Amino acid sequence: MFFLKLRMMILMTALFAIIYAVIVMIGSYFGLRDFYFYLFVSLAMMFIQYMIGPKIVEWSMQVKYIKREDNPRLFQMVESMAMRAEIPAPRIGIAQIPLPNAFAFGRSIKDGRICVTEGILRLLNEDELKAVLGHELSHLKNRDVLTITLLSVIPMIMYRIAWHFLFYGRRRDERGGNTVLIGIAAFLFYFITNLLVLYASRIREYFADKGSVLLGNSPHTLASSLYKLVYGAARTNKDSLKEVEGLKAFFVNDPSCAMKDIKELSQLDLDNSGTIDSKELAQLRSSKIKLGFADKMMELLSTHPNMIKRIKRLSEYSAG
Repeated sequence: MFFLKLRMMILMTALFAIIYAVIVMIGSYFGLRDFYFYLFVSLAMMFIQYMIGPKIVEWSMQVKYIKREDNPRLFQMVESMAMRAEIPAPRIGIAQIPLPNAFAFGRSIKDGRICVTEGILRLLNEDELKAVLGHELSHLKNRDVLTITLLSVIPMIMYRIAWHFLFYGRRRDERGGNTVLIGIAAFLFYFITNLLVLYASRIREYFADKGSVLLGNSPHTLASSLYKLVYGAARTNKDSLKEVEGLKAFFVNDPSCAMKDIKELSQLDLDNSGTIDSKELAQLRSSKIKLGFADKMMELLSTHPNMIKRIKRLSEYSAG
């Protein structure tokens, strides 16, 4: 856990150092007023995204908030773990989509919302659902929504800089060649910082998995939940998957990787029970995992860790 925190701190420092250095260098050398206008626009877009984001998620996911009497057991699970996590109990909603999954969002801990889909309520047993809810509560406790929102603005700013110098600055500056080079460099930084933000997102998933275990959920129970969610996503209608494609970063796992994940995870289910028990997870702990080039590239461009690596990490935890 210490090394995860250290990597996250180094990553955030590097990202903000990059954007600060680029702003100071370009601004001081060229004295560009329009550049600062684009910076202001980018920051304004981040603020608007932060403010209206919850409404967009609610609309896209067809979220309907429920009362205690609608599902007392669900409320009890969320509230008991929120108390243990020492955060305010979030609002609870049900997303009226068939894809089995869950997600958390909100502007702050006090504004936290946790939603489960109709599909996950039919798929997981109570302990598995509780493990998934613990994962999502940990996202709220760790302020992941705010963290990723702040980090995501950095590639956005880089993109604006690249656009300005490649297509606008060249017409305004007699040193056209220099501005093109700066634009190309900014686009390269955009690509790099976007990869770093994706990496940050994957680290947050590891944090949330660990957080669920610290809230009293067994690692093998969360592993079984992930296993079942992969199969559930693979059986979901493709049109339903397309409807939530842009919001898959909110989910516990990446539904678009379901078919690949099935091939990997089915090898862990030695007794073909459809779950991953403590013995199967312990066996994974002593195994070595080697990813092929294609798997490494897919993970590099994903918001979620490679599933087999993720469950391997779970095998190293002890129940909280």
